[in-house]
Formats: sequence, C-alpha cells, structure tokens
Amino acid sequence: MNDLLIALGLLSWKPLLGALVMPPVPFVLLTLIGAALLRRRPFAGWAGVIVGCLGVWLMGTGAVGGALTERLEAQHPAVGPEQLSWLRQQPKTAIIVLGAGRILLAPEYGETDLRPMTHERLRYGIWLSRKSGLPLGYSGGLAHGAEPGHSEAQIAARLAEDVYRHPLRWTEDRSRDTNENAIRTLELLAPQGIERIVVVTHGYHMPRAIAAFERAKQRAGSAVAIQAAPMGLHVQRGLRPGDWLPSRGGYTLTLLALHEMLGRWMGA
Repeated sequence: MNDLLIALGLLSWKPLLGALVMPPVPFVLLTLIGAALLRRRPFAGWAGVIVGCLGVWLMGTGAVGGALTERLEAQHPAVGPEQLSWLRQQPKTAIIVLGAGRILLAPEYGETDLRPMTHERLRYGIWLSRKSGLPLGYSGGLAHGAEPGHSEAQIAARLAEDVYRHPLRWTEDRSRDTNENAIRTLELLAPQGIERIVVVTHGYHMPRAIAAFERAKQRAGSAVAIQAAPMGLHVQRGLRPGDWLPSRGGYTLTLLALHEMLGRWMGA
C-alpha cells in the first residue's frame, strides 16, 4: 500500500488519509448516514445509528483499547536481566531508538523538543546503552506533512548530550516513517560493520517496526540480526467496571493500536 501511495504521488497525504479511517470518524459517519435513512428505511437507519453510537462508545473504553494494545505488546516481551547480560557480550551491536514525533516549538525552552512519547523512547535507549555498554543511535527525520525545521534525530542528539550526558554514536535524520527508519538505518550501519541491531520503541509499535526491518533486510540482502527492546509496556490486570466507560486514556490506547495495525497493513 505504501508503494501504491508513492506511485500515485499521495505519500504526503498519508496522515490525512489515515485520520479519515480511524475512530471515531467512521462511526460518526455511520451514525449520520443512519439518521438520514430513518424516514425512508427505518430498519437500516436505526441499525446504522445504534452500531455507530456503540462503536463510538466502545472505541473509547479502556477495555477495548487495552485488549488491542496487549495483543500487540504480547509479541515482544521486555528485555530481562538475562538478555541484558547476553547483550553485553555481543560485539558489533548497535542500539537504535526509533522516532515518534517532535514539538516544533516548546515555549518553556524556547526551542524544538521531542514529543513526550518520543522522549520516553530516547530515555530507555540511553538506559539500555548504559546498562549494556553498547553504542546508541537514533532514527527519525521529519514526518510526512511536517513543517520544516530541526529533525527528530538532531533534537535527540542535543538532548542526549545536554540532558543525559550520553552522546549518540549515530543519527539518521532522513526517514519519514517506520518503513524508512528501517531502510535508512540499515544504510547507515552497513558500512560500520554492525551485525546486530537492537530496536527501541514502544511495545505496541514493535511488531510493525520489526516487520519493517525484516523487509529492509530482505531488500538489501543483509544478514544483520534484528532484536526487539520494547518499552512502555502495559502491565496486565483484570477488567474493572470503569474500563467499559469511555475515557481519554481509552481512546488513546485504541487509536495507538489501530494506527499500528493500519500502518503495518500499509507497509509504512
């Protein structure tokens, strides 16, 4: 699908096209269509209204959002003490943090900054680099449709050095999405003799990220090993009555999970 958008010259429209198919837009449209049909076709009209309203409600619940997110996160568990110890013994290995967006201007700092979720990835990448002794890199340019300015990688490099006192070894600042993160990262690290890449990103994003790196490996004919180091994983707990009520947190989880599923289908 990503290749089709490129062929049609619609790649810059990808954020808008994605937003149109994400909740609550489809369910709101279904509700409106159902309401318009109530007089002429009551059964179809009421079906549309009920399903649309139910969809808007359920997509905003922690029960649905949590179930979707846990399904994605279960594919790649967190790096444990044994894996960390093993990584310390692996030469020619690089830790790469994947970008998740930037803030064009943070007034309190008077300069560009990383989005909170992007900062979370960078912080974990730095922690993992310190614990393992492995060099750290960052992959992230300007997203599709983003305003010109400093790339994510440039901002991350500044924060890593100024805030964490842990300079980055590599910065890849041309990628616009996860697919390009993988392609550009392999291009950057291939001449360095890197044989293993430890990918750092949120747990719900990891399945799409690993799939992108495997595709990039296949296209490049690379034998580099790809290892997942997810962060931001949710601790599973039993459902509570409040989990069936719509909330901002519920909608956030649902949108993040569906965004990943859509992105993987599109090959982005």
